[in-house]
Amino acid sequence: MQSIYNKVVSRIYGKKRGWVFTTNHFLDLGSRTAVAQSLSRLVKSKTIRRLAHGIYDYPKKHPTLGDLPADYERIAQALAGRDNLKIQPTGAYAANLLGLSEQVPARIVFLTDGSNRTVQINKRKIVLKKTTPKNMATAGRISGLVIQALRHIGQRYVDYEIIGRLKTKLTNEDKLCLMKDIRYAPVWIGGIFRQLQK
Repeated sequence: MQSIYNKVVSRIYGKKRGWVFTTNHFLDLGSRTAVAQSLSRLVKSKTIRRLAHGIYDYPKKHPTLGDLPADYERIAQALAGRDNLKIQPTGAYAANLLGLSEQVPARIVFLTDGSNRTVQINKRKIVLKKTTPKNMATAGRISGLVIQALRHIGQRYVDYEIIGRLKTKLTNEDKLCLMKDIRYAPVWIGGIFRQLQK
């Protein structure tokens, strides 16, 4: 038991602060029960934090604020499994990540090629929503984030101000990525990709 505990501790320290994980990240070290007991001890000693049932993080620390909130994208990655599933921020959260909306929604949705899952973290819900391979083709790339954010805003509401904000936010490299992935975007979003190139 002690050796499993030590192995769990050294893996957590090796991953650095901000890492979000589940019990599954340690099952190669010992039984589920032994791993769960080790994590429970680490929660009690305040080394790690239990974010929700079966989800933990090794919190980043701020000199005056103490433990910082966990990163939602990392939580979604941990939910999606041991990094063998893809995830893609969508909806209001995608718009927020691009600076097109100030609001961090209470329900943060990620598209995934895995199964549907929902988890409550404090006052926010993180939702993994199964989608089509076409929607996941640009997952993890800036083009995927822009497509999802614009879809959320809606064709009728995308104005010069939003296009201007995107122009300043995106690097030349980002804009090239949009053009490479234009075939995955709805026609109207493809038109915006072209405007961003100008």
